Amino acid sequence: MKLLAKELPSPKSIQETPIPGKNQDPLIARNLQKEQYVGIIGLAITLVAAVGFFSRRVEYAIVFALFLSAILIAFFLFI
Repeated sequence: MKLLAKELPSPKSIQETPIPGKNQDPLIARNLQKEQYVGIIGLAITLVAAVGFFSRRVEYAIVFALFLSAILIAFFLFI
């Protein structure tokens, strides 16, 4: 164990060199929000259609809840 500790530099001497011109982390996916929103909306439509296949009343309740939620969110954002 002492041999391994002697081979490694101390944490104080390790410095990170920034990449010039890039201040973004390459591991963070950026500019994918549009695709994510399309996927979420498509999933929601599929879910409502699948529920509607089994029960019309539940489908209407889900659609009404989504519509009412969208109206309330828009109302509180623009107040």
